[in-house]
Amino acid sequence: IITQFGKPVGNAVTNAGLHFKLPVIQHANFVEKRVLRWDGRPSEMPTKDKTYIVVDAFGRWRISDPKQYFLRLRDERSALSRLDDILGSEIRNAIAKHELIEVIRTTKDREPVVDDVIEGARGAVGQLYAINKGRELVQKEIFDNAAPKLTTFGIELLDLQFKRINYNPSVQERIYERMISERQQIAERFRSEGAGEAAKILGQKEKDLQTIESEAYRKIQEIRGEADAKATEIYANAYNQSPAASAFYEFLNTMETYKSAISNDTTLILTTDSEFFKYLKDIGLPPEPAGTTGE
Repeated sequence: IITQFGKPVGNAVTNAGLHFKLPVIQHANFVEKRVLRWDGRPSEMPTKDKTYIVVDAFGRWRISDPKQYFLRLRDERSALSRLDDILGSEIRNAIAKHELIEVIRTTKDREPVVDDVIEGARGAVGQLYAINKGRELVQKEIFDNAAPKLTTFGIELLDLQFKRINYNPSVQERIYERMISERQQIAERFRSEGAGEAAKILGQKEKDLQTIESEAYRKIQEIRGEADAKATEIYANAYNQSPAASAFYEFLNTMETYKSAISNDTTLILTTDSEFFKYLKDIGLPPEPAGTTGE
């Protein structure tokens, strides 16, 4: 930009090579042709749902009209100051018009899916809210609103992005505590569901075990009954074969009765002519000599 007494003279020189200017009274002013960077200051601002967040943004710009740029701003410091004002204002306006979820989420068409267990938890634990725009469209909205305003200063805005979005430090700890509480509620719900399933499985196991034991006991009793009937049949057949076999069967039967009825500390009071005492009468008595007759 050639200036004479501080005012631009002619058109801006954008091509390389030799160019003429009057010495002393004219001065050459140089402006950047490269893409320049704008770094916004992290600023605290409220969302539509009254959640205070700290937004840090950055952008890329270049000088599209050097003469207009020189007339309105003169240097890069003034340009950055004007970018701070315009972009900062548009960012604040856009954040204030949208819910927090719209600002931080990037996927517009993601369907909210909630697990059955999480769905039953109290409040809005684990829910995924549907969004209308998303972060990318919010950034585009800021860009579309700011770009025309910067054109009047000879500046072309090339890009604008959010670098970082954080909660206000004063509420960040409470947010983390709420997140931990929500995760604990979900974990407790899972533990409760697991305990219920475990109790159901154990109950079914006990029921099946009782059914199996009952069926086994029934079969045992059937087998035992059949065995007893078979043994009784064998004993009866043996009993009816001869008087000696009958006497031997009676003896065995009585011995079995002794075995089940008498123990080491059993005391019996019986008469000497009792049938039960018949085989115990002569225990411990010496046998009578052969040929001896009673008087």
